Amino acid sequence: MIKVLMKSIREYRLPSILTPIYVGFEVVMECLLPFLMSMLLNNMESNNVEKMIWIIVGLLVCAMLGLLFGFLAGKYAAIAASGFAKNLRQDLFFKIQDFSFENIDKFSAASLVTRMTTDVSNIQMSYGMIIRIAVRAPLMLIFSIVMSFVVSPTMALILLAMVPVIGIIFFIIIKLAMPLFDKVFKKYDALNESIQENINGIRVVKTYVREEYEKEKFNKAADDVKKDFTVAERIVAYNTPTMQFAIYAAMIVISVFGAYLAVESGGVDMDQGRLQSLLVYGIQILNSLMMLSMIFVTLSISVAGGKRIAEVLVEESTLKNPEQPVYEVPDGTIEFKDVSFKYSLTAEKDALSHINLTIPSGATVGIIGGTGSSKTTLVNLISRLYDTTEGELLVGGISVKDYDLKTLRDEVSVVLQKNVLFSGTIIDNLRWGKEDATEEEIRHACHLACADEFIEQFPEKYETYIDQGGNNVSGGQKQRLCIARALLKSPKILILDDSTSAVDTKTDALIRKAFKEYIPNTTKLIIAQRVSSVEDADMIVVLDGGKIDGIGTHQQLLASNKIYQEVYQIQNRVGEK
Repeated sequence: MIKVLMKSIREYRLPSILTPIYVGFEVVMECLLPFLMSMLLNNMESNNVEKMIWIIVGLLVCAMLGLLFGFLAGKYAAIAASGFAKNLRQDLFFKIQDFSFENIDKFSAASLVTRMTTDVSNIQMSYGMIIRIAVRAPLMLIFSIVMSFVVSPTMALILLAMVPVIGIIFFIIIKLAMPLFDKVFKKYDALNESIQENINGIRVVKTYVREEYEKEKFNKAADDVKKDFTVAERIVAYNTPTMQFAIYAAMIVISVFGAYLAVESGGVDMDQGRLQSLLVYGIQILNSLMMLSMIFVTLSISVAGGKRIAEVLVEESTLKNPEQPVYEVPDGTIEFKDVSFKYSLTAEKDALSHINLTIPSGATVGIIGGTGSSKTTLVNLISRLYDTTEGELLVGGISVKDYDLKTLRDEVSVVLQKNVLFSGTIIDNLRWGKEDATEEEIRHACHLACADEFIEQFPEKYETYIDQGGNNVSGGQKQRLCIARALLKSPKILILDDSTSAVDTKTDALIRKAFKEYIPNTTKLIIAQRVSSVEDADMIVVLDGGKIDGIGTHQQLLASNKIYQEVYQIQNRVGEK
């Protein structure tokens, strides 16, 4: 995990190295101060003014240098930690962009969001502590113990004896708390999923007046997180009073034994200055242990997040470019050769089973079938959003696995079942299809998709701002904008996945007519629920349970295919009423 995460430090390696160096100098200055203070106290009794002046100068120099090194350490720690977090988020985001649908399904969208936000924030905080406080605490501990032995070996042993006792107590606390923090972050995913699902489906929630149900569902998820966090934090809370007890106990012991030694030896073995410096070193030693305990508590929270981040960073996309990819798609011919597909290797049933289908370049193909018949799954294989489990799929006479992924997807335009528009102007959204599209090309694509008629009615026309998700346009308008966006790519294959369901039959017919006249060489696959949307297609494929139930023209299927007949009769009956 550490090896994977450290790759994201990159250009922030120098600040990460400078921070502990400055911390080291800061600690040395702080450890010299008590020693110089004890010398000053002892020299006050001898009235050696000149020596006292030099000691005071030394104190001032150490204090100023300690302040400077502390400032520099804080500055570079902030730069390194925030930069590391920025790189981590960037690496995670870029990695997710390369994931296949299968990879995303494995983690879930809510879990990926948690990893990029909460988990990375915890790692940022921990990294800042590691390069600064985690260096400062052990250095302070070591230097303070060394200086304690310089001042009084006998008294230093008392301080040293406290270290293993505190260490054992702290180890027990961490051992109990660690598993609980692992559990909490898994429940964070469930909480984020609940929030994400609610916001995405807020219109449905309000339509069905299910606000109270959603509140209860959220409260349950939030309570689960709270309960586990409460138990973990309760255990960790024992850390502070334990440390404070150890500090006060050590101070009392040092004071009592120090005073005893001073009286018994007449100031030879122990004097006021040395006793004072020992008390300061004792506080520094035990404060260092307290800081170390806080670091380990923070790290125990971050380790769970670090593992989750590393899981994403080491995940390899299930879809990869071949060693020598093909960079040109000859034409829009599509051929399924005994293709079978399942979403998971452990799945008992195939989503698609033994598909054999040949589609000539430029043909218009309708795809019809009931819910769950795997219509969308079939077309997802063409642009290689998933790979076939068995058999072979050819585009332009070449296996899709032999193509460069970008090349293939640039030539296969897909208008998804769930139409997605992004926040920005209409023209910004359309240029997702082609970044350098001219105004003339954009207007032509919108004309083919019958989108120009409503765009021209907007006051700002093509500069009209689209809200996130396209919430300020109707479902039919959204579909037509998505079709225009796909057409701008000038693809060899155009797939419409139930993409005209929200437009009226007249507009649907106009769109299909425009396709036939203006893009005759583009292979067009139209998934539809309405027979009227595909009845003039060159070929209609009827799917049932992931298998091809029939292939033919409208008239042929009407005469021979039972499923097609039933759909046609039901729709016509509804139309007659």
